[in-house]
Amino acid sequence: MGKTELYSVYKSFLDCICLCLSRNSSEGPGKNEKAPDDGHLAYQNGDVLQERYEVISLLGEGTFGKVVRCVDHRRAGARVALKIIKNMEKYRQAAKLEINVLEKINEKDPHNKHQCVQMLDWFDYHGHVCISMELLALSTFDFLKGNSFLPYCMDHIRQMGYQICLAVNFLHINKLTHTDLKPENILFVNSDYSITYNAEKKRDERKVKDTTVRLVDFGSATFDHEHHSTIISTRHYRAPEVILELGWSHPCDVWSIGCILFEYYEGFTLYQTHDNQEHLAMMERVRGPLPSTMICKTRKQKYFHRRRLVWNDNSKAGRYVKDHIKPLWRYRLSEAKEHHQFFDLLEKMLEYEPSKRLSLSSTLRHPFFLPLRRGSKAWESTRNICR
Repeated sequence: MGKTELYSVYKSFLDCICLCLSRNSSEGPGKNEKAPDDGHLAYQNGDVLQERYEVISLLGEGTFGKVVRCVDHRRAGARVALKIIKNMEKYRQAAKLEINVLEKINEKDPHNKHQCVQMLDWFDYHGHVCISMELLALSTFDFLKGNSFLPYCMDHIRQMGYQICLAVNFLHINKLTHTDLKPENILFVNSDYSITYNAEKKRDERKVKDTTVRLVDFGSATFDHEHHSTIISTRHYRAPEVILELGWSHPCDVWSIGCILFEYYEGFTLYQTHDNQEHLAMMERVRGPLPSTMICKTRKQKYFHRRRLVWNDNSKAGRYVKDHIKPLWRYRLSEAKEHHQFFDLLEKMLEYEPSKRLSLSSTLRHPFFLPLRRGSKAWESTRNICR
C-alpha cells in the first residue's frame, strides 16, 4: 500500500473516532452544536446550552453572531436574550471587551435604574462567547419601520429622549463613550401598541403603550483611558469631529442622540448619505458653515480649499443636497412652544464644536424635559398621553 493510500485510510480512521467522540461526549459539541464554516453556532430550536438555556427562537443576526430567545431553567423559566458570538478570534476579543463594559455597568448600577441593558451571565460554549441579558422587545427603529415610518408623537419623543440621555450620561459619568448610538440600539422593554385609524391618511397608525427603553450593544463602547479608534459610529449618526479625524470623546454621543431625536420627530434620517464630502455638505446645509478652527486642524484638507468646503451645488449630488436638505429650524412641524423647545435642544446638541456642544447633564435640565422633572406623577401622566 502506497503512502498516499495509507494516509487516506489513517485520516478516515481518525475522522471516524472524532465523529464517535463528538456524538457520545457530554462535553463536546453535538451534531447541531458544531460551528459551521461562517463561525456561527449551529443549533436547532429546543437545543439546551450549558444544561440551562433552552433555545426558543432567533431574535436577530449580525456580523458578530446571533441573538436568540431562550428559557433560563435556572431562573424559574425566565425568558432571556442570549447573544452567541461567532467562533472567531476577533469577535471573541470584542465580546470580552463588551463583557467588561457590561460588568462595569452592573457594578455601578446594581438596581438597573439607568436604562442600560442588564447582563445576567456569560460563558464560553465551545469557542462561542455567550452573553445572557434581559429580554427586551422591538428596537425604536423597528417599531418606526413597522409603523410605515410615521414619526413618534412629541410626548413619546420627550420620554424616550430623556431616558436615552439619562443612560448615556450615566456612561459618561463612568468614563465611557458608547460610540454607536442609533435607533436600532435603543429597545423598548415592551413594544405592545394600540391602533387608531387615520382617516386623512387612510391608514392604521400604531402608538406604543409603554415608552420605557433600554440602551443596548456595548461592543464598541470605549473607556476614556483606552485606545480611541479613528472611525466610530454608524455613518448617519457620526459627529463632524469623527469625519474630520480630530479626535473624539463624550460629545460625539451627544451629536448621535441629536440625530436620533430628529429621526423620531420626522420619521427619516437627517443625514442620509454614505460619502464624507456629501455628509459635510449636508451638515453645512443644516447647521451653516463648518468652523474655520476645525477646518484648520483637520488632516482631511482634501475636503477644503481656502478654509471652505469643496462642494459644487450644481452637480448631481449638489442638487440633491440642495433639494432634499433644509436648515434645521425649517423642519419644525408646529409653532407650539414645545416644538420650539425641541429644536432649541437639537440646535445645541448638533453644535459643530465638541467643546461647545451641550453636555448630557445640561441636556437633562433643558426646558424641553421640564415636564419629566416635576415629579413621578408628571412622568406617569406624560407616559399615558399617547396611549
